[in-house]
Amino acid sequence: MPRYSMLPQHEEYSPAEDTFLLCDYIDTISGDSALDIGSGSGYVTCALQNRFGFVACTEINYDILLNQTYPAANRICCRAADALCGQFDVIVSNPPYLATDTVRFQDTDGGVDGVQIPGLILRSAAPLLRRGGHIAMITSSLSRYDTLMAMANSIGLRADIAMRKKLFFEELYVMRAVYL
Repeated sequence: MPRYSMLPQHEEYSPAEDTFLLCDYIDTISGDSALDIGSGSGYVTCALQNRFGFVACTEINYDILLNQTYPAANRICCRAADALCGQFDVIVSNPPYLATDTVRFQDTDGGVDGVQIPGLILRSAAPLLRRGGHIAMITSSLSRYDTLMAMANSIGLRADIAMRKKLFFEELYVMRAVYL
């Protein structure tokens, strides 16, 4: 597994089309508790706070977490969800998903086939789901999203594409993986 906590990232990931697609999805759900993995600017976490009673977020880069443009409550500095216990109704993530041979930039590089880092996040998050809960994760037609969905299915989740957005150069997806 990559040790991407030591990789260069000096600025938070600013909200972009993938962020807005995830927020569109969040507008369709609600519940008691939610977790945002890889919170970056805090934009998605703030969207969750409008729809859930308790919201927490994680970010691997302490400086970014400390200086979020959209500061969130319950911020935890850790890799994926590795430092957490408990259960959540919904876990969301806009992970780095670009297919790269190596992971050099933690905000964009998803590793081999664009699923290495998203897969790590998926495996870290799955044990924190309540039965009936789900993970919503952004992925792209530029990565092997089918491989990511197969990973979710192999760890006992049922994966599908909940939303999509066509852009000029790619199609973005919200992969939903439900814990039955």
